Amino acid sequence: MNAARAVVTSTIFCLWAFSTGAATLAPGDAVSHVGESATVCGVVASAKFAVNSRSQPTFLDFDRAYPDAPFAAVIFGSDRAKFGTPEATLRGRRICVAGQIRDYRGQPEIILSDPSQLTQ
Repeated sequence: MNAARAVVTSTIFCLWAFSTGAATLAPGDAVSHVGESATVCGVVASAKFAVNSRSQPTFLDFDRAYPDAPFAAVIFGSDRAKFGTPEATLRGRRICVAGQIRDYRGQPEIILSDPSQLTQ
């Protein structure tokens, strides 16, 4: 009886663990997942720190350079110190970013507020 209970408990746990995990997406697939939490992985094709903009965002454009990028990760100035100089250190690198995908003027993006959302 204990063996059967262990099998059932393990099965339920595994199903729960897989269902709660965020999907891993290619940058071009993010547009179909706006509003969902996911991990998007790709190469940072272009990166820019908009120092003169109101919120001083840093844009990390995936797979193709701006304005043709299918996806972007955005770090606002208030969180920038946590990331160093990502426009210099991440350009050309393959990274993954995790968070809720949102739509900004027709382009999917994830806002990064903590370095734990970014893996290399």
